Amino acid sequence: MNKIGKLVNIIIGLSIILILWQVVVLTGRYEASLLPSPLMVLNALKEVISNGSLFTNIQVSLLRFFVGYSSAVILAVVFGLILGWFEKVWAIIDPIVQVLRPISPIAWFPFIVLWLGIGDIPAIAIIFIASFFPVLLSTVSAVKKVDKTYLKVAKNFGMKQYSVLTKIIFPASFPSIVTGLHIALGSAWVFLVAGEMVGVQSGLGFMIIDARNSLRSDLLLAAIINIGVIGLLLDKLVNIFEKWVGKTWGIAQEPERS
Repeated sequence: MNKIGKLVNIIIGLSIILILWQVVVLTGRYEASLLPSPLMVLNALKEVISNGSLFTNIQVSLLRFFVGYSSAVILAVVFGLILGWFEKVWAIIDPIVQVLRPISPIAWFPFIVLWLGIGDIPAIAIIFIASFFPVLLSTVSAVKKVDKTYLKVAKNFGMKQYSVLTKIIFPASFPSIVTGLHIALGSAWVFLVAGEMVGVQSGLGFMIIDARNSLRSDLLLAAIINIGVIGLLLDKLVNIFEKWVGKTWGIAQEPERS
């Protein structure tokens, strides 16, 4: 499907949502305070754009997201390469990871606040936890799937373990690691908003709490829409990066269906 076709589909999908939204509003079943009309939300969006609060909160949220996500990715990839390479060590660590992985990052929030205080750090810590395990597990899995022929060749050439990890294992497993980066990004963005709803005075999550406390459902929906749009854009950026990695490392891309 070409780019114009994709754009048309996006426009059609958004139009359907707006029409259904307006129809529900016109039924009069919900008061404006419970379900504002699209026009009211648009006016609220203009309000936060004109006073500059929207862009300030977006900037703060993206900064927290970048710090938490990037630090989690770096550490998870490094540990994943090492643990995937040393299988006996991973056999000991794996049960611990499998116990910690299903726990929601929000469940740790009371301890994070007690240990780290309030402000940016707790929100960044939530993002870190949400990102770390998907990348770690995908890295370990990717290392285990590396063609053993590469390792035999490296052994024949007398390469040291560090060189094998950095020059063979990492390039061979990186295309699969990217999948973990994609999964972690979506999870991190979701929990960023949750982390910002407690203990901070800025960010998109704070916008939701502030709008709720002010009984401004129009501002609340405006914040929610912005969160969704930014999440979509981040997802598209990772898709572009994933395709670039696929081309760079020789991973064939399946043809898109029309």
